[in-house]
Amino acid sequence: MKKLITALFCSAISLSAFASGNIEAGKALTEKYSCFACHGKDFNTPIDPSYPKLAGQHKDYLEHALTAYKRGDGANGRGNAIMGGQVKPLSNQDIKDLAAYLHSLPGTLVTPHR
Repeated sequence: MKKLITALFCSAISLSAFASGNIEAGKALTEKYSCFACHGKDFNTPIDPSYPKLAGQHKDYLEHALTAYKRGDGANGRGNAIMGGQVKPLSNQDIKDLAAYLHSLPGTLVTPHR
């Protein structure tokens, strides 16, 4: 019984980690899709000031934005030809993994104190 409880606990922990995104898998995806080409090698220095800094962004925001680009110009979507093409092949888990990795990076974004 003790072994069963331990096994269930360990599988619950690994499942929750997978559901929230895998940082290493996200890193591999940024390399596969060359995200740094536009967003900078450190994801803090985009090649164009209109491109967002991704390092340190909130996971939920990143997931939402990537999902919206995947939807395209339709309802609740974002229309951008470059990003639409980049995210089209991504699964929901890929999006979670990317968001987890980018969130884990040190960012230079500043939020005002109130």
